[in-house]
Amino acid sequence: MSGGSAGFRKRLERAAGLRSYRGAGISAEEEAALDAREAQERDKRRKVGDAARAEYLVRDAMAQGKFDNLKYAGKPIPGLGDSYDPDWWVKGLIQRENISGLGPAAILLRAEDAELDATLDAQYTEQQARDLLQDFNRRVIDARRQLQGGPPVITKTRDVDEELDRWRSRRAARAAEAPAEPEPGRSWWQRLWRGAGQG
Repeated sequence: MSGGSAGFRKRLERAAGLRSYRGAGISAEEEAALDAREAQERDKRRKVGDAARAEYLVRDAMAQGKFDNLKYAGKPIPGLGDSYDPDWWVKGLIQRENISGLGPAAILLRAEDAELDATLDAQYTEQQARDLLQDFNRRVIDARRQLQGGPPVITKTRDVDEELDRWRSRRAARAAEAPAEPEPGRSWWQRLWRGAGQG
């Protein structure tokens, strides 16, 4: 049992003992002495300020080891000192839990804008890339209208033709880096059979 709770228990037992004497045939003088003693205890507790009480509780918790191995021990607390953001907890939840598709449109569009080139590179045809860009631009324009509220949208629309030119150049660069084609005229199983026979 810790020292703080043992002391509290002793005080509680003493108070219960004092109360049990009342009505058990004690004299008026003894009862007045008990009342004076209780008043003195209340005064002592009242004189101890909130700061001293808090300091005592913190020191007691430190002695018990409750502050050992905290997550940010010796490290700066993230977000401390930044300007106040009323949506801080929503943004923190989205980042911590890696939630996608949920949140204010401005934040989702910003994240999508950062990954748009990689998403475009995953498309096989020019029409797929064009449709993706047109859909992105439409959602940016809808979010700027602020019909649903939320933080301001700072994401810019993309020029479809310019982005398609960049998509074509990235695709051509990847094709140039690709390994040379295998021997023409031979099927994959013939190449595999020949490779197994050489080993």
